[in-house]
Amino acid sequence: MITLRDFDLARDGAALRDWVGGSRAGLVTWAGTTFDWPLDDAQLAAYAADARLRKFAAAETATGATVGHFSLGVPPGGGETRLGRVMIAPEARGRGLARAMLTELVRYAFEELHVPSLTLGVYTHNTRAHHLYESLGFRTHRVLADCVEVDGTPWTALEMRLTAPGPTAPGPAGWR
Repeated sequence: MITLRDFDLARDGAALRDWVGGSRAGLVTWAGTTFDWPLDDAQLAAYAADARLRKFAAAETATGATVGHFSLGVPPGGGETRLGRVMIAPEARGRGLARAMLTELVRYAFEELHVPSLTLGVYTHNTRAHHLYESLGFRTHRVLADCVEVDGTPWTALEMRLTAPGPTAPGPAGWR
């Protein structure tokens, strides 16, 4: 299982830098255009200090090992909340940990933060992430064609949304 905790720059920053891979394409795939390549300590420090975002690390409950990261942009006074910078450690991929992390995130956002909806962006070439988000109930509401160029290639992104279940509405598949 997964336990969420607050992101700690000293504890988690180096892992984020390692997880994005050795290229701008890796950085943009996992973190969007938030950062410039190469990701460095100054950018991570500015990110950690950004009070507009709540930043989390995900740890395997049994081992305490940090295996994931995400941020939430919760607007003042509530409202639609933005999920961003969703990352899973390369060595932890393919073990269901992203699903566990996102399931816990959805539970936390809807049950504890009482947000009305979550939005996110995912690049169309990141099919595993796109399918995972769909399996959790996120639905595409907008396509941003050629919204960023990486290494001379235009990338298209999907904007996705998950609305909080109503009092009698069933939750999305995989949501508890």
